Amino acid sequence: MNDRFISILSDYGFKATFGNEVDTTFLKIALKALINSSVAIKSIEFVKNDISAITIDSRSGIYDIACVDDNENHFIVEMQLSEYPEFIQRMKFYALHRFNTLVKKGEYRFENLPKIYCIGLLANSIFPQIADYHNIAVLRNTQNEIIDDQMTFITVELDKFDKKVNQVETDLEKLIYTMKNLHKVTEISQFPTFWNEDWLKKAISEVDIRNMTAEQKLAYEMTISANALAVKNEGKKIKQAKEEEKIETIKSGLKMGLTIEQCASLARVSEEFVKDIQQQFFDE
Repeated sequence: MNDRFISILSDYGFKATFGNEVDTTFLKIALKALINSSVAIKSIEFVKNDISAITIDSRSGIYDIACVDDNENHFIVEMQLSEYPEFIQRMKFYALHRFNTLVKKGEYRFENLPKIYCIGLLANSIFPQIADYHNIAVLRNTQNEIIDDQMTFITVELDKFDKKVNQVETDLEKLIYTMKNLHKVTEISQFPTFWNEDWLKKAISEVDIRNMTAEQKLAYEMTISANALAVKNEGKKIKQAKEEEKIETIKSGLKMGLTIEQCASLARVSEEFVKDIQQQFFDE
């Protein structure tokens, strides 16, 4: 392997950049760009994600972060690498959980609640009917007038972003281009000029394998190992679930009086497999 940079989309890369608690320079500018704000974020503090601080699963390898800025705005950021059409439902779950937490802390008062920004960074598309790769959603009426913007949902569908390096202008475009392309670069000579900007330079240095200490390399290798194990275990679960589903299909078919051949065709298994199930569950 000649890879020099760890993908920001990976568990380790996302944690090292967006989840860097030592230096939040990158995160502050990234969040400002993602929510399309003209107001700079002066400071940011990570808070415990009450649902799950870190989740590694075989579908995506997710690293969730929760933080609060100097204006008491709350941010929830989640990365999703695999297909997940219902992702927006999970975003609502996270945002509403944070909303309920804030209401409880305020002794069930609803005035002056801080804003909640729930941000989903997706490798794949979940809105095929929408052309734009960056969407910001708040509660609106049928006349497109804002009813409430206390809770805002932001999605970025990375696969819809196809701008070339010479077309990149805004901080949002720089962020997305970097997330999609950094791990493909092997030499600094290939850097676009905007990668020399301080916020991106700091993020890039965190995922530069040549800059990693022995401890960081170990942490990276452990993350890779953990994800590989998660994928393997999930594969076993899926295989087991499919087998159990076939068994239930066969049992139902036999109870209905279907023949062994019919059950085999229905469950898409061999007749020998059906006979084994019949013997195991129905023969005295």
